[in-house]
Amino acid sequence: MSAVLTERRGRVLLITLNRPEALNAVNTELANGLAAAVELLDSDPDLTVGILTGSGRGFCSGMDLKAFAAEGPPKGFETFLSEGSEKPLIAAIEGFALAGGLEIALICDLLVAAKGSKFGIPETRVGLFAAGGALFRLPNRVPFGVAMELALTADSISAETASGYGLISRLAEPGTAVDVAFELAERIAKNGPLGVRASKQLIRRSIGISEAEAWKLQDDYAPGVFESEDAVEGPKAFAEKRPPVWAGR
Repeated sequence: MSAVLTERRGRVLLITLNRPEALNAVNTELANGLAAAVELLDSDPDLTVGILTGSGRGFCSGMDLKAFAAEGPPKGFETFLSEGSEKPLIAAIEGFALAGGLEIALICDLLVAAKGSKFGIPETRVGLFAAGGALFRLPNRVPFGVAMELALTADSISAETASGYGLISRLAEPGTAVDVAFELAERIAKNGPLGVRASKQLIRRSIGISEAEAWKLQDDYAPGVFESEDAVEGPKAFAEKRPPVWAGR
């Protein structure tokens, strides 16, 4: 059985972490499967947005410590945690996103979470620290004091509390996180894929830079969008009062 499953639904790619017996803990097989799924999402012009979820009781419990003890860190995992995807990625979370599981969620652009699910970085409890990006990404998503408390206490917070801090985009009833994520993804997928991709990258890459730098950064993306076939198709479809047919180029 594959550690990561993919399913196409129109312009949306559903990616499922599939080690439920290990609470979707990350080993090398899962890391490689996740990297391959993201490559599929980013390389296929017929796909606009991805949804990342976990099978079984929760989203992801972090690194597989048994595999770590036997073979070292999961190969390829750091690349995903540092680079993520070029196209928008929505995390659909049930149960929990803890340790590396929360760090996987934080590389996603939007988080949908079932009520009652738990979020935390408990690494200090076992003498480590969250080394997969949470310590510098969390302060960009929640207030500084909240990020600091989560890091130092190793405590977790509920989806409801995380939503109040702005970490969660949509709260869902238990068992419906993927359905709610699809509602969000389908709204995104109706839009021009090049504009969507560029919008994600500009928001991500403009964090912490000056407005002058941001304008220069935008210049890198504008020609690829405004001079594309889709830039012709969008206004034409609007004038003809029909849905656009996106080419992704």
